[in-house]
Amino acid sequence: MARLHEYQGKAILAANGFKVPRGRTASSAEEAVAIAKEFGGEVVIKIQAWTTGRAEIGGVVFAKSADDVRAHAERMLSMKVGQFPVEAVLVEEKIDIDREFFLSFAIDDAARAPMIIFAAGGGTGIEERAAATRRIPCDVNQGPLDSAATEAVAACGISQKHVKQLGDSIRKLFAAARSVEARSLEINPLVLSKSGEFVAADCRITIDDYAVARHPELGIEIAREFDHPPTPLERVAYAVEQSDHRGTFYFAQLATAAPKESKGLVGFHGAGGGGSMMSMDAIVNAGFTIANFTDTSGNPSASKVYRAARIILAQPDLVGYFGSGSGVASQEQYWSAYGLAKAFWELDLDIPAVIRLGGNTEDRAVDILRRMSKLLRVPVEGYRKADTPAMIAARFAELVAEGKGAKWQPRLPLVPKFVKNRSGTTLPVKNGRVWIDTAQWPKIRPVVETHSGGLIVDREGAPAAALPTEEFATKDSELLACDVECRLAGIEGFYLELHIPGLDELLARSS
Repeated sequence: MARLHEYQGKAILAANGFKVPRGRTASSAEEAVAIAKEFGGEVVIKIQAWTTGRAEIGGVVFAKSADDVRAHAERMLSMKVGQFPVEAVLVEEKIDIDREFFLSFAIDDAARAPMIIFAAGGGTGIEERAAATRRIPCDVNQGPLDSAATEAVAACGISQKHVKQLGDSIRKLFAAARSVEARSLEINPLVLSKSGEFVAADCRITIDDYAVARHPELGIEIAREFDHPPTPLERVAYAVEQSDHRGTFYFAQLATAAPKESKGLVGFHGAGGGGSMMSMDAIVNAGFTIANFTDTSGNPSASKVYRAARIILAQPDLVGYFGSGSGVASQEQYWSAYGLAKAFWELDLDIPAVIRLGGNTEDRAVDILRRMSKLLRVPVEGYRKADTPAMIAARFAELVAEGKGAKWQPRLPLVPKFVKNRSGTTLPVKNGRVWIDTAQWPKIRPVVETHSGGLIVDREGAPAAALPTEEFATKDSELLACDVECRLAGIEGFYLELHIPGLDELLARSS
């Protein structure tokens, strides 16, 4: 489920008839001070982060003076929630509260219907007060049943006028959730102010992943549940996933630094959910911290695996690359091996890699990694389904120890000179192009024709595609294999360029 920040959720509530505090977001302390001065009086400052319990970590404070606002905003904007920085704070007018209520909307999977939960008391600890909550069933089209809503609020000990307003709030909650196809919408607390108004003082909204495309106005970048706003690298990865639907590619950053007791950050590359979880447990049990979770499964293209490896290796300070997933994957593992081999050579890998590619063609996959390892400065070891995640994690720990603390620094890929000089023949492929050194063609032609499986042939003394342009463009995996085999054979005149939009620019900014 895709999440929204509090300020985004309050905009949705306001559009559906709720009163919300006056407030705006700030990304600097001076901006926060300016907003507070505009409102006058005491304000509340809240970090905008996808987490509960913000007050307990110093993420919700009240401030009266400009100096207090500045100090709190500076502190908050230097915070990290988990491993990720706070990028904005919400500055709002303080509400004089008389009473608090809890109100939430969710899809009840058991009932297969929307459900509203109401409690005559809000704030922290609502989970422990479950017995005091009231469940209000909803019709998918009509919303909450009037009788159930009236019964729920009638026992709150408030005036008849406020009973009606609170009942209206329940109906407006359903309308707000339905307007954006929310999976959940929680207002905690919904407050009754001393001036007699109901105000949504805080809210949390998640949007159904499948509904994101229908609501571009929400500005959700990635239709997936994260515990943090998407990082630049996650945005790059998601674009790769959306541009190539051959197999699965999932990338999420988990940690940017390893604690002192850890043996170091590991770039993790899995294949298949259950096997990947077991493999992550193995590497954590071996004493390491996982920098990212990545899954390439469902018979991914070699080029998709290559891009996944490039993205994993865009993370700094890794001590090694650990790949392990399902031991019985129904996918041709040699394609994954080719993708990894190309990425490792292009990036001049200098941290150890242990890769378990169990399943179809695992022997061929291991052989590809073994041969590529001879061209690298560090060992790349391939393993099969019979090799347990715990065993290869232990071997990984040995290789990292032999590296004596070496850490990875992201870099741009190696590119042959003739490509840099733009002096070769080019043939378009899916999200990339093949480069062939025209001057070397007579010499390299037999190897290229063999390893491309006849996709590239000689026509009048020059390299040419053997298939129509559109069909040839879909053969990027086969041409990637040709790229690797030419590299292993010492051929310099063939290169497959695969675009990863935004990655090189990101690396250049961080270097």
